[in-house]
Parts: sequence; structure tokens; C-alpha cells
Amino acid sequence: MSAQIVDWGSTELKLTDQVSILQGEGLGAYPSGNSVLVRGSGESILIDPSVTVVAKGGAPVDVDAVVNSHGHEDHLPGNGLFTDARVHIHEADLPAAQSLDGLLDIFGFSDEVRAEQAVSFVEELHYAPRPDAQGFTDGHVFDLGDVNVTAMHLPGHTRGHSGFHIDGGVFFLSDIDLSGFGPYYGDVWSDLDQFEESLRVVRDVEAEYYVTFHQKGVIKGRETFLTMLDKFHSVIGRRHGEMLDFLAEPQSLEEMAEKRFVYRPHVDIPFVETVERRTAELHVQRMLTNGEAAEVEPGRFQRV
Repeated sequence: MSAQIVDWGSTELKLTDQVSILQGEGLGAYPSGNSVLVRGSGESILIDPSVTVVAKGGAPVDVDAVVNSHGHEDHLPGNGLFTDARVHIHEADLPAAQSLDGLLDIFGFSDEVRAEQAVSFVEELHYAPRPDAQGFTDGHVFDLGDVNVTAMHLPGHTRGHSGFHIDGGVFFLSDIDLSGFGPYYGDVWSDLDQFEESLRVVRDVEAEYYVTFHQKGVIKGRETFLTMLDKFHSVIGRRHGEMLDFLAEPQSLEEMAEKRFVYRPHVDIPFVETVERRTAELHVQRMLTNGEAAEVEPGRFQRV
């Protein structure tokens, strides 16, 4: 049975006659998010159906297709709810939509954490495999009749992370979320250089509304967007500088992970160590390339 048409009330924020934001619990705070509904004369699509969409049991209109911006657990919950709808995701992240193992492979968890997160993704985040999911590529146009949605590949967060231009002056940034937390690139499928290039690319996007999946939601106006983007981007440089300071004495990646440069010390979630180690690894790779640090003994690095 497919999802029902439900009344979203005040939590449906209409940006244009065709584009609405289905606001997630807590203004889209993780594990929820702000889903984008685009109503066309030919078809309607839902981008990133959140856990709040699942909790409400559907959307305000029939949905012909679900589009995932990328393969992370909080962007996929509604894939199994809309059983009569097609599922689309960038071809680089296709395994995440097609199977639970494909999703788990993105993160690089240890066996213990992988088993724990597998249960969480299914029981708490409603993950359901969609082996029928179809891959798209950069520039793909979803023609909905009188409105087009155009995919823009923005890798770094994941290999297939994408944003979407929507006719009417709306651009969906997905997890370039402009939060104070800063860019997340802590998975084995993440890439720091690609993320920074994606941040440079979105600077040139002209829109009236910029929409993030988490928390910030709708940002109106290019000037405000650029100010928030600069602040978001600056977190990368801050982390890099803090890591260089820590490498005044030789340190291993494990010691860097224990120090914590991403999460605050009080945060207690199963994958903290995985994220911290991967983030440190990417910054150390950059330091070695730039001549900022050296491997002074096997597995230990020091600022030059």
C-alpha cells in the first residue's frame, strides 16, 4: 500500500505555487529534515522524504517519484513509504538506496558499530531497500510538465551528494546545510577537496530561495546566503588550524580522533570515533601534500 495524502497544515511552507517545504520535526534537526515537494502539471516529486514525512504517513499530494539528494540514512526514510513511486538517486550513491549493506558501506564503521547502526537505521529511521532505485547524473532534468528540477552534482559529503535547481527561483542545498557545525566529511565515501570545490560551485548559484535539509531551512536572498556560506566554509580552515596546532608534537590519527575536532567532548554517539578519525585522515593528507606536516615515524605526524 502506498502513502496517503495527508494535511500538513502549518508545517507545509509554500515558496511558490509549485514548491513547498515539508518542515521536519525541530525545524529539520537530525534525524529529521526539511523535505521538498514539487507539484507539476504532469508529475509531482518529493525530495528527501524525512522521518517526519513517515510519521505523518504521506504528503499533501500523490507522489510520482521520490528523489534522494544522497545516500545517508536521514534522507531515505520515506523510500519504503511511497511504494508506488519511482526512486531516483545519483548513480554514485545508488547502492545506498538499493540495499542496507550498500548504505552501511558508505560510512566505514567497525563491525560492532555497523551492526548497531543497521538496527537503528531500520527500526528508528525506517530504512527500506529499493532495489528498483534508478541512478541519475549531473545535469539530469526531472520534467514535471510545467516545472523542471535539475540535478547539480555536489560531491564531498558523499560521492553522489547533489543539489537541485527548481524552476521558480528555488535551490535545494541538501547537506550543505550552512549550520554552525560546519561541513561534514567524516565517511569513507567523503572527500575534503571535493567538498570545498562544491562549496565554490554553489557560490555561483543564483536563486531567490536557498533551502537546506537541516535546521536553517529556507534562506531568502543571495546576500544572506553568501554570508552564511562563507561562515560555513570557514569551519574547514578552523579545524585545519586546530589540528596543525595539535601536531606541534607527534600524534597518531587515533590520538587526533580522541582529541576531537568535529564533535564536542560530551557527544556520545556510536560513530564519533569513525567520523573523527576519517576527518583527521583527510586533513593530514592535505597537510602532507602542502608540506605543512610530515610523518616523523610510522603512523605519527608532526607539524613542519
